[in-house]
Amino acid sequence: MKKILIISLLALCMGFTANATNNDPSNVKDCSEGFNRASFKFNQGLDKAILRPIALGYRKLPNGLRTITSNFLNNLSNLVTIPNNALQGDFAKAGTNFARLGINSILGILGMFDVASSMGFEKYEKEDYGQTLGVMGAGPGCYLVLPVLGSTTARDTVGIIGGIVGGDPWYNVTVRNDTQYFKDSDYYISRGAGGVDFRAKNLEAIDNLEENSMDFYASVKSLYLQDRQKKILNSNQTTETQDDSDWDEVSSD
Repeated sequence: MKKILIISLLALCMGFTANATNNDPSNVKDCSEGFNRASFKFNQGLDKAILRPIALGYRKLPNGLRTITSNFLNNLSNLVTIPNNALQGDFAKAGTNFARLGINSILGILGMFDVASSMGFEKYEKEDYGQTLGVMGAGPGCYLVLPVLGSTTARDTVGIIGGIVGGDPWYNVTVRNDTQYFKDSDYYISRGAGGVDFRAKNLEAIDNLEENSMDFYASVKSLYLQDRQKKILNSNQTTETQDDSDWDEVSSD
C-alpha cells in the first residue's frame, strides 16, 4: 500500500512538473493557493507556538555549542550532497565532499569540528534531489506549502520522496532499516535540530520580513523560489533577508 501511495504521489508531482518547464521564479504557478495559504497559516501557528520559542532558547546557548551543532548537521548533510554532486556530473565536488565527510567524521568527532576546512578542503553548497532534477532540466511545477515541511515545489516534492524511497543514506540507516546502531528517533531529532538551527540563524530576518510585508505568504514564496533557482544555477548571488546558506533546512534538506 505504501509503494502504491508513493508511486501515485510521484506521478501526481511529475504531472505538475510537466506543466511548468520554465525555471524563472516569476513564472512558477501557485496552482493550489487556497490550500497553500491554509497550510502556511498552520505552519505559522506551529512556528509561533513551538519553533520560535525553542529557537530563542537555542540562541541563549554558548556560541561554541551552537557551532558544534551546525557543524554536525552540515557534515550529516554530505550524505545527501555527495550522491547529488555525482548525479549532476560534478565529480570533483563529490570527491571533495567525500573527503570532508571522512575527515570531519573521524578527526572532527562525527563532524562536530570542521577539521577539513582547516586542512584546505573547500566547503561547498548543499545539494539535494530537487536541485538535481532542476539541473537535469525538470521545471519546478506548481508552488506548494506542505504542513510542517513548509515551502516547496512539485519538483522538489518529488526530490523529497526520492530521498525517502532510497536516496538518503541517513534515512535508510535510521528509519528504513532496523539497525542496532541507530534508531528512528535519530533521524527525526536531527531533522528537528536542523529546523531549530535554521530558525535561530534567521530569527531577526524572518521577524522583520513578517512585520514589513504586506503579504507575508507572497514574500516567503518569492524568497524560496529565488533561492532554489540560485542553488540550481550554482549562483553566488545572496538571497535577500536571510542567512542564505541554510534557507533549505526546513523545506527540502
